[in-house]
Amino acid sequence: MLENLGDQVQQRLAKLRQLRERGVDPYPARTLRSHTNAQAIHALEQSEADGNPAPFVHVVGRIRALRIMGRSTFAHIEDGSGRLQIYLRQDDLGEEAYANFKRDFDLGDFIGVSGHMFRTQTGEATVRVHKYQMLAKALHPLPEKWHGLRDVETRYRRRYLDLIANEEVRRIFITRSRLITAMRSFLDRQGFLEVETPTLQPIYGGAMAQPFITHHNALDMDLYLRISDELYLKRLIVGGFEKVYEICKDFRNEGISTRHNPEFTAMECYWAYADYNDMMWLTENMIATMAEQVLGGTQLTFQGHTIDLTPPWRRWSLRDAIQEMTGIDYKEFPTLEALWEEVRRRGLDVSPQPTWGKLIEELLGEIVEPTLIQPTFIKDYPVDISPLAKSSPDDPTHVERFELFIGGLETGNAYSELNDPLVQRERFEQQAQIARAGDVEAHPMDEDYLLALMHGMPPTGGLGIGVDRLTMLFTDQTSIREVILFPHLRSREQ
Repeated sequence: MLENLGDQVQQRLAKLRQLRERGVDPYPARTLRSHTNAQAIHALEQSEADGNPAPFVHVVGRIRALRIMGRSTFAHIEDGSGRLQIYLRQDDLGEEAYANFKRDFDLGDFIGVSGHMFRTQTGEATVRVHKYQMLAKALHPLPEKWHGLRDVETRYRRRYLDLIANEEVRRIFITRSRLITAMRSFLDRQGFLEVETPTLQPIYGGAMAQPFITHHNALDMDLYLRISDELYLKRLIVGGFEKVYEICKDFRNEGISTRHNPEFTAMECYWAYADYNDMMWLTENMIATMAEQVLGGTQLTFQGHTIDLTPPWRRWSLRDAIQEMTGIDYKEFPTLEALWEEVRRRGLDVSPQPTWGKLIEELLGEIVEPTLIQPTFIKDYPVDISPLAKSSPDDPTHVERFELFIGGLETGNAYSELNDPLVQRERFEQQAQIARAGDVEAHPMDEDYLLALMHGMPPTGGLGIGVDRLTMLFTDQTSIREVILFPHLRSREQ
């Protein structure tokens, strides 16, 4: 296979062989490092400020630029903290070592160097190299310097190249990490306990979605990758914990789009003796605090819109939102057939749905959602699309549920949790009827969860937040694939 590679790879392979013939290990097990690149620059600045001699450093990194000028060479190396210039001279290294450097090293190779820091005539912090070491020979050239890595599919399939070539991509994933850290910190300060629940489940539940199915050979039984961790977290509320949360991967066997990936990250939390109003407070304060910590303030820019995350956020009932945006008061059309006829009469561009509630949800998604730029809680949903939520005391056809929308993206979902085991059984049975009618996303019966509820669960508020979509907002990205390191793609011939 190696003989079929391009000329540049063959040249690098030849250099690799030459290194080994000279007894040089091109992939050593360890190296010496005293400073990151950023720390080395800071150490030089500190020595200059204090009037001390320039520091001697051992630094490492990937060679990102290389300028050979006869008896001297300038290069830039890059580690996780940033770039640093290095300067190699034949007079410092000796003729043989300098010749070996010019012959052995290419762009993309990893190098370790030792030397004193100094400033060039242009003022750039630089290491005057006294000694160097090959740390890893790159056998394939990096993406072309000036054009970078532009092909979108290649960027996703070979994210390691994307990260090497595009600094902005690295910043996106640093922001994602800091966002999760800030979320965890906020919940911890509020007294929530972080827990872990099963990824493989004998019965999937907690959402309206299709699962992935796998088989456990030793037990000879099918299991499901979780679509949500909701029902397990609520079991913990039954068990006596009052505030729990989990940040985890969920899996849904659904289409792939700019907003959907079959494997995604979500945070779910449950708060005993709270309701969906408390969860609204928690949500807006958590995300505003996260923005302050990650972005430095409660304003962000998303697709040209300035979005203000300062609480409190707008509360808007689903019924009022759809009526204002479509002219339809869906309560005047209490059956699927009547509502669909009115939708068609008005010429609205929405797809037919299997239930009344799902058609209302479709109206929300297609017509209302794109207009919800500033943070908005859309609240009070039909019961048939919310089988785990508590009914509204004023309207048993609706439940105490909200979804959060920011920048035209649905970002969160929350309920006052249904804790009446008899009503929950009725809801599951209704979902079974919906499933028999052909809805593949209907919620299955879960007898063990019902048994847990029979032991008593206090009034509880629950919340789920999509970490990927929140990252899209914080980094101004329109595709979920831009904020997932390794998104799922259709297979192709390599």
